[in-house]
Amino acid sequence: MNLTISGHHLEVTPALREYVLTKLDRVTRHFDQVVDVTVLLTVEKLKEKERRQKAEVTLHVKGRDIFVEQSHEDLYAAIDQLMDKLDRQVMRHKDRLQDHHHASVKRIDASAA
Repeated sequence: MNLTISGHHLEVTPALREYVLTKLDRVTRHFDQVVDVTVLLTVEKLKEKERRQKAEVTLHVKGRDIFVEQSHEDLYAAIDQLMDKLDRQVMRHKDRLQDHHHASVKRIDASAA
């Protein structure tokens, strides 16, 4: 798994990097076929005293890219909410990959006869 963590208008500290890694462990524990992960952390200055922290993740799995973004006043809270969203989307993608179509009873009886 290739992991890229970058910051826009902020420096990615080792503590921030470690926090993102621990949160990503939950996603990779549920779905281990992750190829690439790109995390972008941004600080947007909207007004004089109001700042908005934004976290984005692009997760590349076989056959699909999953993109999630989340904004919050606190960057750690934004990362928490982002990973919750990402986990739900990864689980939904995993469910779609599994084959839920079973042979009907009529086809099994016809082939046995």
